[in-house]
Amino acid sequence: MANKFIFADEAGCFTFKDKPGASRFFILVTVASNNWTVSDRLLSIRRELALNGDPDRDKLHATTDLQEVRNVVFDAISKEDFRWDATILEKRKAQPQTRTDHPTFYRYAWYYHFKHVGRRYLADCDKMLITSAALGEKKTRAAFKAGVNEPVQQLAARERWEVAFHESCKDPLLWVADYCAWAVQKKWERDDLRSYDLIKRQRGSEYNLWSPGKVFYY
Repeated sequence: MANKFIFADEAGCFTFKDKPGASRFFILVTVASNNWTVSDRLLSIRRELALNGDPDRDKLHATTDLQEVRNVVFDAISKEDFRWDATILEKRKAQPQTRTDHPTFYRYAWYYHFKHVGRRYLADCDKMLITSAALGEKKTRAAFKAGVNEPVQQLAARERWEVAFHESCKDPLLWVADYCAWAVQKKWERDDLRSYDLIKRQRGSEYNLWSPGKVFYY
């Protein structure tokens, strides 16, 4: 069996209040791919943008990219072979003990996400590298990384995985995860399927964790 490479990013904020600007959902997305051609395509797009007046750009990022850039990126990734999986957490259904601080909530998200998809990822590989887009400031980054490490450790044999926590500029596959998370967020927050439909073919699973829940905590 081959090794497997997983790339992760999230969409939504850690604000647990019903107020303008706060997301309704927190969404964790992982992308699984052993095909590196998408990296070459996205690096080419970034270089073209740098050549045409954006020389300091170090990554592609759906939230801040112009729509014309998103169009090009989604066109590129929609043609590639990879699998994305998403776990959707409706934040107002999160019990207070799951959100005592940001890293704790992130750890819960990772636990349920990996519980849902981890066996599928591990079934056909010798070893798996999970690369997650880094979160938090310097003093909290270790806690966020533990939020990935600890759930995976609970659910998989230690010799079968490693976790890397990188700035998103360091790997174009993190840009794919970012764009997929952004598209899934647009669907759930705004019922906007424009970008989602472009990557629907690569969807592995889309798991609404607390869909049966009836209690809202704020």
